[in-house]
Amino acid sequence: MAAPLWNRLGAAGAALTLAACASTTSPGAVDVDRRQLLIVPAATVEQMALISFNEQNEKARAAGKLVTQGPELERLRRIAARLIRQAPAFRSDASSWNWETVLIDSPALNASVAPGGKITVYTGLIRQLRLTDDEIAMVMGHEIAHALREHGRERISQAAAQNVLTSVALGAMQSREAQVKMAGQFADILYNLPNSRKAEIEADKIGLELAARAGFDPQASVSVWQKMSQANERGGPPEFLSTHPANDSRIAELRELIPAVMPLYRAAPKA
Repeated sequence: MAAPLWNRLGAAGAALTLAACASTTSPGAVDVDRRQLLIVPAATVEQMALISFNEQNEKARAAGKLVTQGPELERLRRIAARLIRQAPAFRSDASSWNWETVLIDSPALNASVAPGGKITVYTGLIRQLRLTDDEIAMVMGHEIAHALREHGRERISQAAAQNVLTSVALGAMQSREAQVKMAGQFADILYNLPNSRKAEIEADKIGLELAARAGFDPQASVSVWQKMSQANERGGPPEFLSTHPANDSRIAELRELIPAVMPLYRAAPKA
């Protein structure tokens, strides 16, 4: 019987770690070119993310909270479509991802994009912060950037290298129950643990460029984070900020990045 995946990875040691380091995207105008530890296969991460995404949607549907039609959903899908069209500027295979956009009726101020292009937005984020299309595009662009850069896969690979994850339940020979259990472990790492400072900076940069290429005003990158900060000051922090801290230095960095992407915005179609 073959040894468990994480045991085989651990036995490979430093040589495997070096071989698994790569940059997942093209640098773009914002020059993101860091090499990443990616020892867990992308297909594994996407399979687990899809299980979690489908479970999330089923629970929302059962509770009557999954928005399946209406102007809010149509608005989100229009914005997402414009951003997705620009994703191949950073990685060509993104054009073949099975992208999906879902809207959940919940007061949560949150949004995410799972590996493989599964976009989730909560109505609370849009309604409570009164986001413009440009601001929604900045949030979605940021989250899409995490998916393009495979930051979730990177975190899971780091957990695997540190033996935080000790086994994996995958493939046709594994039970559905085992896959769901493992998907829960993956989801905890993907959605509940904060990204590194490096990953956040990369997502800010790529998300800003994606939005600019799609014809969304780069200045909205500043206003949306200002709104996040104000929501934090008014009461409990938005769920989004539990893994995406908003602070003065981030806003200052975004302001410095805007000139680099303004030519892309000016040249882009605005619809």
